[in-house]
Amino acid sequence: MFIIFLKISAMHAYDTVSEALTDLKDRGYTTDFNIAFDKLECSTTRKCLYANDFEIVEHYRFEGESDPGDESVVYAIEQKSGTMKGVVVTAYGTYSEPVSDDMITKLSIQG
Repeated sequence: MFIIFLKISAMHAYDTVSEALTDLKDRGYTTDFNIAFDKLECSTTRKCLYANDFEIVEHYRFEGESDPGDESVVYAIEQKSGTMKGVVVTAYGTYSEPVSDDMITKLSIQG
């Protein structure tokens, strides 16, 4: 007999980026990451995570109704070792940041 445990994350619904960030912080995603081409960099400690170092636990896409500059994606990130949890907010479309192929693959939204 085999027992399989699956980690299932319930996706939440948010109306705004700030609402998503507040709730994620309340749920333990407290590290703020920035994309630095081929890695995510913690904005306060400067600790870096490369594409193989983390998993995307949740993601939320926001579309600006009147301003394309408001289009963004919020990612809930967890280091594979479980020591860091945080968020990264990226723009998409015309305003997106330059990133490596590995990061593009990692941050691609599935579904």
